[in-house]
Amino acid sequence: MDTLTGLLDGPKARGAFLLRSILTPPWSLRIEDGAPLSVITVVRGEAWIVPTGGSPLLLSPGDVAIMRGPEPYVVADTPDTPVDVVIGPGQACSRDGVDLSGEIVGVRTWGEVTPGDEHSTVLLSGTYQAEHEIGRRLLDHLPTLLVRPAGTDAAATEDTLVRLLTTETTRDEPGQELVLDRLLDLLVVGVLRSWLATPDSGAPAWYRAQHDSVVGPVLRLMHDDPARAWTVAALASEVGVSRAGLARRFTTLVGEPPMAYLATWRLALAADLLRDPGHTVASVARRVGYSNAFALSAAFKRVRGLTPQEHRRLAAEAPSATAPGTAAAATTVVLAS
Repeated sequence: MDTLTGLLDGPKARGAFLLRSILTPPWSLRIEDGAPLSVITVVRGEAWIVPTGGSPLLLSPGDVAIMRGPEPYVVADTPDTPVDVVIGPGQACSRDGVDLSGEIVGVRTWGEVTPGDEHSTVLLSGTYQAEHEIGRRLLDHLPTLLVRPAGTDAAATEDTLVRLLTTETTRDEPGQELVLDRLLDLLVVGVLRSWLATPDSGAPAWYRAQHDSVVGPVLRLMHDDPARAWTVAALASEVGVSRAGLARRFTTLVGEPPMAYLATWRLALAADLLRDPGHTVASVARRVGYSNAFALSAAFKRVRGLTPQEHRRLAAEAPSATAPGTAAAATTVVLAS
């Protein structure tokens, strides 16, 4: 499993919230849902997106913006338009504290439809409502706002996906949620691939290391079979290098020793699996390479400061909450045209 697959693996890629919004100027939406990852594209008109602590950026039709949470942000017809609507946790929508759910005007469509009105802005938004541990390793390195302009040579596939999402969002057929999730995943993966492939993009060291002839195969071995009793010597033997050589090369490229990386990966997998009440701590321990529940619990407590049972309880109480952390300065990356 590569790291980009891990980002959208499992429950993370299911049940995403999708909505088409029809907005007549002046309008301004403040998004306070705390979602770990959101996607916005303009179908018609223009929209300004304003990250907290960042500079406003204009979105034109077909542009795809990826917002990394949980910090709030504003989407508006102009950067100066006062906030009119607030989107809160669970996608609750309100104006001056009054619920606006009654303004749903069609399948996954919100706003005001005026026949013959061609001045309204139409936005398409998709929100991943739960953060999972595997993806956090990539999410933590994303800029606050990542924009892929429409119509670029490298964006042909994503442009097609935007058109498909626009059509499919308003359909109501069996299996429609699954179709929308997969289309949204493909759109996000395409944008992230472009970002990761851009020189000096800020891609994490462990992602860049996947392309190394020695460290790349070692990372895949760890990801594909975390339960195996790996040692540095065993990994080195698999890729045909010396133990010392692998340790040096891995640490240089990834930024931490092989066994430290493996331990972090195992605990990330365990944290995701523990969200499922059908998995016991003992069964999770076996799947991620610990001999028993006690060994996993000890490692989990030592690294994360809480037991697996406490993690499971907190995840059940707030399944879409993002992990606490220090707010970073807003960063914006616009991919080359």
